[in-house]
Amino acid sequence: MNKVLILNGPNLNMLGAREPEVYGFETLAEVEAACAQKANSLGIEIDFRQTSSEAQLVDWIHEAFANKNAVIINPAALTHYSYSLRDACAMLQSVGLSLIEVHISNPHNREAFRHNSVISSVATGVIAGFGTNSYLLALEALAHN
Repeated sequence: MNKVLILNGPNLNMLGAREPEVYGFETLAEVEAACAQKANSLGIEIDFRQTSSEAQLVDWIHEAFANKNAVIINPAALTHYSYSLRDACAMLQSVGLSLIEVHISNPHNREAFRHNSVISSVATGVIAGFGTNSYLLALEALAHN
């Protein structure tokens, strides 16, 4: 594994401030620091990114495909409707690159519209509901897969 891209979708830059009763009080910078520490202990290089742009996420998936990088992605609200992101993610699966979908909350314990993911069917695995530890669990899964 060359490198793991950890990609974060819309509104995740507001962690710690946005709905802390759902997402907790950790900031995205704190999540990034925890991921860097975990990755270092596992001998994994990471590149941690966030955008509120669907097009940017798609471009980053294309980059992962070209560079043969595994991906951990929290697509946020794009989880439920972004077919362009889903199709980009499917490219990774087609060449055997790992893609782990993560969610801080458990979408199945929330509003009905959050119960469906268009990404899950092309993901290697899905980790949800463990708070920001979902990211660390994804790194563990990649290291041992």
